[in-house]
Amino acid sequence: MSTYIRRAFSYRNFLLLRSSAIHARDLSRLIQSPINIFNADAARVFCLPPSNFLLDSRRAFAKGRNKSKDEASVGTIEVPPDVVPAIKANAVSLMEAAMSALSTELSKLRTGRASPGMLDHIIVETGGVKLPLNRIAVVSVIDSKTLSVNPYDPQAIKQLENAIVSSPLGLNPKVDGERLIAVIPPLTKEHMQAMTKLVAKSCEEARQSIRRARQKAMDATKKLHSSLPKDDIKRLEKEVDELTKKFIKSAEDICKAKEKEINQG
Repeated sequence: MSTYIRRAFSYRNFLLLRSSAIHARDLSRLIQSPINIFNADAARVFCLPPSNFLLDSRRAFAKGRNKSKDEASVGTIEVPPDVVPAIKANAVSLMEAAMSALSTELSKLRTGRASPGMLDHIIVETGGVKLPLNRIAVVSVIDSKTLSVNPYDPQAIKQLENAIVSSPLGLNPKVDGERLIAVIPPLTKEHMQAMTKLVAKSCEEARQSIRRARQKAMDATKKLHSSLPKDDIKRLEKEVDELTKKFIKSAEDICKAKEKEINQG
């Protein structure tokens, strides 16, 4: 009996290890007439498993392993720690650029008061090269109605004079030795109204630029919804909104100050 049991177990193990090589007809016969092995003590019956048991087990194991890898990869998406600060920094950079552009546009508008920055946008051609006025001369305020323009190269004073006269500021500078003296004429009512409209237009353009910067930040934030907690998303959106309000208010305050300066003549 023991010899029969050992032979049966050996034959069963051989079938399990070499099941893929056994002829289909023999496998069908074994499945239809499974070998029963009786244990004298426990009276238990052991049957050979189906022929494709080992192959199916391997496939199931492989599928489970691949599924586990996929689930692990989906569940462990990580966001680089510098993404959130980068979104905020980019928004701030764009908003600051909008403020810088606004300041440049407002500086081009002449008021009744002398300001050294009011000549910065004027382009002067000297030696065949076109440069901003503030690159070839120093502009200073003599009093509230008078500007002094001192060129680095005295030979360029004529080119400076022509450029200032040709600008839309309505200035008529006079040569005073190696410098130019420009008297700021009083603003007419029509000029004040025109300047006020330009200030309003520049302010609206700045607001739109700031809002576009906000929208870009919000679009970038939406892409993080699947990888960041909702609280972090809401916090970032709130901070971007606060930045937007802050920069818009600053733009409006600058424009109001410019309008006041214009109306005072």
